[in-house]
Amino acid sequence: MGKLFATTVTSARPREREYKLTDGAGLYLLVKPNGRKLWRLNYTYLGKQRTLSFGAWPDVGLADARERRDEARKLIAAGLDPSHEAKLAEARAMLSEENSFKLVAEEWVAKQEREGMSEVTLSKIRWLLVKAYPRIGNRPVAKITAQEVLAVLRSIEATGRYESARRMRSVLSRVFRYRKS
Repeated sequence: MGKLFATTVTSARPREREYKLTDGAGLYLLVKPNGRKLWRLNYTYLGKQRTLSFGAWPDVGLADARERRDEARKLIAAGLDPSHEAKLAEARAMLSEENSFKLVAEEWVAKQEREGMSEVTLSKIRWLLVKAYPRIGNRPVAKITAQEVLAVLRSIEATGRYESARRMRSVLSRVFRYRKS
């Protein structure tokens, strides 16, 4: 099991069939006939042979690939499947991105409804939120800036509805507070 050198990786040329350049501890570079070079890790989990993909060279360099292999080995040693853990991490990242303002606001409104808020108040809140959605509805709640909130309030003030703008500020802050709880 030889260790790879950066020069070996760089100079690896495609052949008629794909081939592997091994680096040790299951890590190898798969060289495809089209010239693509892909980092892979073979490992055993619960008695089954599995392969984990670390991306393509040169985006992922030799040192990065080795680091990822070591991280994966630590997970395996802890009794975890690195492939499953990678999927979980991706799902968690997606979830935090998908927590759009609209999603959180609608969840908050539903909670208010369950807790017995009057239909008149609920319909006013929904009316206000619909005005906010075009500007911040699809934005991840955690990334909405004070400037964006101000732009929503200003757009309502611009129509002369100062009372609505005041209510909007209250509703928006309640939605943001709800997200923290």
